[in-house]
Amino acid sequence: MSVSELRSASDQARRDAAPARGRRDVRPLALAAAGWAAMGVATSADAWWWIAAAGVATAVVLVGAARHAWFWVGLGLVALLFGAVGALRVGGLTHGPVLELAQQEATAAVQVRLVGSARSWPQRGVRPPLWVGSATLIAVEARGGAWATGLPVEVVASGDLAAQWEGLAVGSLVAAEARLAPGTPGEAALVVVRAREPPRLTAPPGPVDAGVNRIRAGLREACASLSPDARALVPALVVGDVSGMTEELTEPFRVTGLTHLTAVSGANLTLLLVFVRAVAVWVGARGRVLTGVMVAGVVAFVAVCLGEPSVVRAAAMGLVGLAGLGRGAAEGRGVRYLASAVLVVVLVDPWLSRSVGFWLSVLATFGLLWWGRRFTDALGVWLPRWAGEAVAVALAAQVATEPVVVWLAGRVSVVGVLANVVVAPLVGPATVLGVVAAVTAPLVPGVAVGAAWLAGWCAQAIAWVARLGAVLPGAALPFPATPVALGCVLVICVLVVVVAPRVLARWWLAVPLGALVVVSLAWTPVTPGWPAEEWAVVVCDVGQGDATVVNAGGGAAVVVDAGPDPAALGTCLAGLGVRSVPLVVITHLHADHVGGVSALSGLGPQVVVTSAVRTPASGDALVESLGVERHTARAGESWLVGEARVEVLASPGLDAVGLVQAGEGESSGENDASLLVRVEVGGVSVLLAGDAETGGQGARLGLGERLDVDVLLVPHHGSGRQDPAFLAAASPDVALVSVGEGNGYGHPAARTLDAVAGTGAVVARTDLQGSLGVARVEGRLELTTQRAGG
Repeated sequence: MSVSELRSASDQARRDAAPARGRRDVRPLALAAAGWAAMGVATSADAWWWIAAAGVATAVVLVGAARHAWFWVGLGLVALLFGAVGALRVGGLTHGPVLELAQQEATAAVQVRLVGSARSWPQRGVRPPLWVGSATLIAVEARGGAWATGLPVEVVASGDLAAQWEGLAVGSLVAAEARLAPGTPGEAALVVVRAREPPRLTAPPGPVDAGVNRIRAGLREACASLSPDARALVPALVVGDVSGMTEELTEPFRVTGLTHLTAVSGANLTLLLVFVRAVAVWVGARGRVLTGVMVAGVVAFVAVCLGEPSVVRAAAMGLVGLAGLGRGAAEGRGVRYLASAVLVVVLVDPWLSRSVGFWLSVLATFGLLWWGRRFTDALGVWLPRWAGEAVAVALAAQVATEPVVVWLAGRVSVVGVLANVVVAPLVGPATVLGVVAAVTAPLVPGVAVGAAWLAGWCAQAIAWVARLGAVLPGAALPFPATPVALGCVLVICVLVVVVAPRVLARWWLAVPLGALVVVSLAWTPVTPGWPAEEWAVVVCDVGQGDATVVNAGGGAAVVVDAGPDPAALGTCLAGLGVRSVPLVVITHLHADHVGGVSALSGLGPQVVVTSAVRTPASGDALVESLGVERHTARAGESWLVGEARVEVLASPGLDAVGLVQAGEGESSGENDASLLVRVEVGGVSVLLAGDAETGGQGARLGLGERLDVDVLLVPHHGSGRQDPAFLAAASPDVALVSVGEGNGYGHPAARTLDAVAGTGAVVARTDLQGSLGVARVEGRLELTTQRAGG
């Protein structure tokens, strides 16, 4: 071959390898996705999935080599490499004597080092206080053997022990007797250490951990005099310390799409680095010195935020965002930065490949890099640059993450973009001032208090925006997360990306569309595809509680229990098209069954049916506040409301509640005194037992075939206190579990799910699948879920 022919062939090869001019090179993203997916499969702890993935990757390599498609060869090799690394990492940690002890739930003397943030839940009713923290298992002694290890574990302490473990500082080395248990498959914590005695401090935190603890404690002390919202939010914004965030404050942030502000994110780091760089340049730092300062800022950020997996993720995505949104973004470098960051992060922490938070961070960063600049340029035609960037960043991130958010939450946040745009000018000052407060707290407390006070005003305004947005009827549109629905969301997001630059560049289109979104917030949304057209019974997703709606026809319904939150119940009823609720049945008066009853006040309730037990007093007062006729149920009574028949099978009297105490205690006796209700509607029979536990269930076995139903609402949110004979007597075809996501009770218990599945029932859960509907269509039961899951 001549020199000219060689040159021509070389030029042609370069043209084939390079992306066409004007097109973006997606190959780095494909390589990152291959490594990411392979690591996710490897950490699933499922050997068959790993073998199947390895087979697919090998086939890609072989076919690519045969066709001289070298990019495909590289794609397959990356998947094989990351899959092998992940399998080796997981295999090295999931085998050995300590894991065997955990499988046997052995009691052992353990030594652990606390390494991350912890969460605690106060006593509530019969549930004792609970403390859960992350740690590294250093040593184990059990059954005559001793082992040194470095396994990541989760430490759990309950009851009186919770307060004693809660006081430990991060970095402390402690010893205690504990019971070992296996962790959740696919999670980084491979062993659960359940403390059986108070911790014995064997070594205090080292100098670095002690310094970090002082900074975090100093920030909390500087915020002590702020309003409750600001006191909780400032530490969350600055260092991801959510220990002060109550559920009452967290929920508005979730509804308005502002949750990312209360967790450590790439945005936190980007804001911090911008501030650090400005200060460093002001004092004269340049070149390598400036680079060193920025690197030190990243290291300090990771350390102060306790170096948890979410912080590693945030550091990577923050650096990508900072680098990629600069001059390099226009040259496509930002995407390469993102791909490299993904591969490095999953190598450092393989379990992050399965973290939903990591998915959202990567997708949000991708949206900013891929189309954020186009959105900004379009809005810059008629808006000031800073305003255009605020809208563009919020819109780009939401479009990129929306399919995953819908899959997780079963709803589309209508108010999300607007809320993020409104709070954008407040986040920066709150974060920077909070950083100043954290840094100066150990040295100059007065300066820290002043900075915290200023940050608190910004944080309080953010909380007001979240609360206002959450109460709007149209703040979130419930959406069924079925594969078809998610496909529609994905298509819509792609269309938005294509069309948005043209719309945003024309104020006469953008402004009316924005106004339409604002107006729509005042209207209660209708969920596409939910509920099923012929629904008979729906268990509403009201969090940790029960609320069941029975279709009486003509827009009327019977409500059995009202859940803990009026807003959640009201949203569910509106989505079902319920216009009146003539009959309300409350199985017992605990807050998670009666707290939302005020949502029924405008729907014309005529009778409220309860048992003779009138404790706790707070629940009794909520029932009385409806101001309608109250009927004390007796066994055998029934009501016919439209097409629905409601029968009370059992109504224990006051003498059955042996554990009821004066005051607000919520006892097992009250749980077992729950009404036992049978509902028949539209050819479907349903059994509802409130929070009845083992004793209460066993006492009702004499009802025989009256317990046999099509649908069972699993008692007490699926707690472990179930009578297998009661579950067998119910013999349901469908079992529904009404339970809150991430609840601190451990509901539903694994043994309960196994027992219910053992009856042959199909099991569905509100924490995974949203509201659950059942109907009989053409002679067979049909289960409809508001979102996919489980």
